[in-house]
Amino acid sequence: MGWKIATEVSNILLKGSQCGDLSREEALLLLRLDLHSPETYALMETADALSRELFAGKGENHFHIGVNVTPCPLNCNFCSLAVKAGIFTESVEFSEEKILQWAREAEDGGADSLNIMTTGTYSFERLLEVGRLLKSAVSTPLVANTRDINHREGEELLNAGFVGAYHALRLGEGRDTPFKREKRIHTIQVIRDVGLLWMNCVEPVGPEHALEEIVDLMFLAKAYGATYSGVMRRINFPGSPMEHFGMVSELELARMVAVSRLVMAHVPKAHCTHEPNSLSLIAGANLLFPEKGSSPRDNQPDTGKNRGFGIFEARRMHGETGWDPGLPSNCFVLRTNGKRVSAQHAA
Repeated sequence: MGWKIATEVSNILLKGSQCGDLSREEALLLLRLDLHSPETYALMETADALSRELFAGKGENHFHIGVNVTPCPLNCNFCSLAVKAGIFTESVEFSEEKILQWAREAEDGGADSLNIMTTGTYSFERLLEVGRLLKSAVSTPLVANTRDINHREGEELLNAGFVGAYHALRLGEGRDTPFKREKRIHTIQVIRDVGLLWMNCVEPVGPEHALEEIVDLMFLAKAYGATYSGVMRRINFPGSPMEHFGMVSELELARMVAVSRLVMAHVPKAHCTHEPNSLSLIAGANLLFPEKGSSPRDNQPDTGKNRGFGIFEARRMHGETGWDPGLPSNCFVLRTNGKRVSAQHAA
């Protein structure tokens, strides 16, 4: 038998496939589609086709290195590193030798960037030292994932060798975190002002979040020109204060990834999902995060020994879903006189 989908949905998907500007109402309509409907699968296929065309089949792997573990007094509800979570009671800073080992493992595995994550109270000066160390040792582009910063600190990140910074206005900001929405957005502007690439994700999504709040963050990523965006679901570590809410399924995550992809239109150079999952890789995502070191989703100091995917696992998942991780990154390649130039070397 033939397949038919609702005319209204068909028109929205046609617009999205052509990088037209979806409205907030259209995005909400797509997020409310029945998960097992032909419309939802048509949505996912449309987002997938758009990404494969605009990203030219490239599967991105941005390698996460959490450089320290500490009981963090900022106490974000979704974070396993929070003091109140009671999981980590002692501080651990991974050695330079271990960080270099992970960085070289990432480089050998063809990672497209190193995402260097610190906890909220980690020394900014020490982060700069880690950046300088890595820049001298590997050619993989460096992305900082740290606290809110000012313009001077943004310029210091550039000078230390970082080419980008991950920063998200989180779902539940000010409710599940101690941070103000305005401060998070100010840091995003700082990142852009100083010339760092801004990396983003709509996160951490849980069943308790209103669809309107989720859509707002999708449109914020588009408005501020994120180099990549996407969607990450909240992972409930044992004893999490968010545990009673449950978690969104991988299928629900894939639907959100697809809607986010159509909302972003021509803006991003990649589209992410986390934690790695195959469904999102056929719904508009092409970017995965292999992980080593600390993670706010894990109850072990080195997530690489527990939840975290390795670089070769991520590459295998790309291959299983028809993406080529061996192609040059779309995120970190500049064009000079028609030639491709690594953003790491151009910085």
